Amino acid sequence: MALQPKNVGILAMEVYFPPTCIQQEVLEAHDGASKGKYTIGLGQDCMAFCTDVEDVISMSLTAVSSLLEKYGVDPKQIGRLEVGSETVLDKSKSIKTFLMPIFEKCGNTDIEGVDSTNACYGGTAALFNCVNWVESSSWDGRYGLVVCTDSAVYAEGPARPTGGAAAIAMLIGPNAPISFESKLRASHMAHAYDFYKPDLASEYPVVDGKLSQTCYLMALDSCYKSLCDKYEKLQGKQFSVVDVDYFVFHSPYNKLVQKSFARLLFNDFLRSASSIGESAKEKLAPFSSLTSDESYQSRDLEKASQQVAKPFYDAKVQPSTLVPKQVGNMYTASIYAAFASLIHNKYSTLAGQRVMLFSYGSGLSSSMFSVRLNEGQHPFNLSNIASVMNIAEKLKSRQEFPPEKFVETMKVMEHRYGGKDFVTSKDCSLLAPGTYYLTEVDSKYRRFYSKKANENGTLANGH
Repeated sequence: MALQPKNVGILAMEVYFPPTCIQQEVLEAHDGASKGKYTIGLGQDCMAFCTDVEDVISMSLTAVSSLLEKYGVDPKQIGRLEVGSETVLDKSKSIKTFLMPIFEKCGNTDIEGVDSTNACYGGTAALFNCVNWVESSSWDGRYGLVVCTDSAVYAEGPARPTGGAAAIAMLIGPNAPISFESKLRASHMAHAYDFYKPDLASEYPVVDGKLSQTCYLMALDSCYKSLCDKYEKLQGKQFSVVDVDYFVFHSPYNKLVQKSFARLLFNDFLRSASSIGESAKEKLAPFSSLTSDESYQSRDLEKASQQVAKPFYDAKVQPSTLVPKQVGNMYTASIYAAFASLIHNKYSTLAGQRVMLFSYGSGLSSSMFSVRLNEGQHPFNLSNIASVMNIAEKLKSRQEFPPEKFVETMKVMEHRYGGKDFVTSKDCSLLAPGTYYLTEVDSKYRRFYSKKANENGTLANGH
């Protein structure tokens, strides 16, 4: 058996989102919403969505096969594979099982793990499971692989612009360029009906938007407080936002990320932390007597704390907002797409930095956890991760749909959800070579996928 592994964490990442998208500004005009409602109000620029040839399984197949290929990882080297998702295509069969053909054809069927589900938190649960496995006595020396995959869609109306779609694959093992500070982790779990999907015949959730935002901020407060306490016990000194180089948040829409980071500054103010200067104290002092319930509803506090937070936000949070603003809410993949954005924007200066991540899933589960970054060894190093993910190119090569075509696509997807006995358009003209796509769902609800040929015409078998 291998010696106790050190610096366990994320060795490699790959991100995939559909090449089809709609500009929020265009959707705003089409919906007759007031100008700036989606762009400034929600803080979103663009939204990706699946057409009839893509779904969470095809996106996962693409992300996993691409990661293995681009980092030169033999599928036999994977010993655990976990998927986080809230997009239910089957009440019994896990998405993980759909990914097994990639490994079966190499003779590797000895792979632990299945799916984790709880709204947007499933990917974090899967990630913790894989990290814990590598750190445990069950570890057999092979890699773990985590996949976060979701397609977020909403019925026509005010929630629709908060959709999105993506899959992210992460390779887990020792000596990682992104290693977990496992003592700096805090969770908050509770029972809430802020967003849930009780109607199994529909892909659309039941959402209480106002409650969901309050639950998110309450969970954030609770995690941050626990984390500060843990840090102070370990280090014997006070913790504040100054002790972290970058913050990464689960991002249903960017405006909530801005509010959340400002909330951390308000927490620091209440704890009299060193991150709060004199002028900030003056701005926040009028709110010191609010009860926590009042503080979640106070617009004035929101404004004042965002003003105080602005310079910190620009430095510590903004670099992680690129993909979530351009792709939308990716549910389980959202926080890791934000993290991927940070690597994309800052990979050359991240070595030695601490990044704090906050993951939230309605209903409710949340965790705040810390990772340390170092350059790593090729191919598992930050600059290569940035280069493999190739985010700028992927964003640039997308096809923008007019709103009529977007609405029509949503209708087709709604009609087919949970359906059987249909063949898709098989139109993969917009897909990049090597992308998997759905070809048909037969009369027994079995799903079939193919892989788009590479430029030279070689094709991996569809299954």
